[in-house]
Amino acid sequence: MTGIPEPSAPVATSPAAPSELEVPAVEVPVRTDVGNWASSVDRLAVDAGRTDLAGKSWGVSGRRVTGPMQGFGRLWQRTYTCPIGPVATPQQAIAEWRAHFGEFWPGKSRFYGALEGINPGDVAPIAVAAGGGLKLTTGVLVLYADDESFSFMTPEGHMFAGMITFSAHEDESGTILQTQVLIRPNDPLYELGMPVMKRMEDRFWSTTMCNLANRLGALGCDVDVTSIIVDRKRLWHNARNVRYNAGIRSVLHLLGAPFTFAARKLRRRAA
Repeated sequence: MTGIPEPSAPVATSPAAPSELEVPAVEVPVRTDVGNWASSVDRLAVDAGRTDLAGKSWGVSGRRVTGPMQGFGRLWQRTYTCPIGPVATPQQAIAEWRAHFGEFWPGKSRFYGALEGINPGDVAPIAVAAGGGLKLTTGVLVLYADDESFSFMTPEGHMFAGMITFSAHEDESGTILQTQVLIRPNDPLYELGMPVMKRMEDRFWSTTMCNLANRLGALGCDVDVTSIIVDRKRLWHNARNVRYNAGIRSVLHLLGAPFTFAARKLRRRAA
């Protein structure tokens, strides 16, 4: 014996049971913008209680919403900016835009939104003057809306598949209004007409933003337009979108209007 104590054998310890472990509490962040988004829908429906929508819902009711991947032509991002100076804050500008959106549209084009203004989930028919007395009837879904921006998505048959976002922000000179579209022409016919439609879109949104700027008290209006092709590919598997083309359906509706009127008159006499 040496007198030196022998080391004791290590004692094996079993791990603590899962129930004995202390699990730190994890705080799950609560979304505060849920009320700013539209609910998920399969097909669009127009509020039948709106008296100012008579005859305007046939181009949007029952249609599905389309994003850029449901369109046909090349994918464009077009941005319109309009500085208005310190005459209004971004929040004031968006509040006015949401409350009176259709009033700023030029010419004979009409936006048949809710009387309460732009709100998430609203489905609004629109009638766009296309020349020669023809109005192309389609619509939009209000996808998102808050104090500084709101966004639309387009339905099947619309000229474009994608999203339109209206916003306002500040820089050192004051408030800047912005309209930004991320869109594809919805079918081959619209793609063929894109050179003309681009010019029409430029005039349309520039005039709309100038009308809003004037309402807010801006002394002048200078709209800058930037255009980027995000994707040059055409999605040929979506070429059949032409069957929903709102332009074709609007022409047929216009040509059939006299016959529809005569049929209604005959039914009234028979009654």
